[in-house]
Amino acid sequence: MDQVIQYFTSLNWSAPTWDLFIIIFFVVGALLYGLSLGRDRVIVIMVSVYMALAVVSNTPILSTLNLSLHVNDNSVLKISFFLGIFVILFFLMSRSALLRTIGGSGAPGSWWQTIVFSILQVGLLISITLNFLPKEITQNLSVQTKNVFLSDNGRSAWMILPILLMALAPKQKKPESM
Repeated sequence: MDQVIQYFTSLNWSAPTWDLFIIIFFVVGALLYGLSLGRDRVIVIMVSVYMALAVVSNTPILSTLNLSLHVNDNSVLKISFFLGIFVILFFLMSRSALLRTIGGSGAPGSWWQTIVFSILQVGLLISITLNFLPKEITQNLSVQTKNVFLSDNGRSAWMILPILLMALAPKQKKPESM
């Protein structure tokens, strides 16, 4: 906890850096985003993020496309490609049986689950996006930001913790019928 307090007191609020923008996006994005969408939609979006990452990282035909478009050489194109696949998958999945399965109880989900899921999802998105950026850009980030979002331990935590929470979170009770 002392490290967190020390980190926030060391920030120069009059000359903001990319680290400060990342932190503000992380905190504000996670809270507003999660509370406005609700637990079930956040989980569907999280599953879409995992699927988009799997598609972008492992689909052989995209390797061929990469050779012709040089996607890996252009970080903006790579991030755009990932986000485009993510949006397409989200819209397909939100219309599929997955949302009805996850949200089949009709319960909104507890507030703490919604906040934790949204924090984990925004952290996962930041970690993936920063990982797509070239090293020349990410080397200018603070050590704390690199440790949290880019280190092997940080990236592993952002990939594994949402899965663990989805598996271990208490199930929502079905509303009683009249």
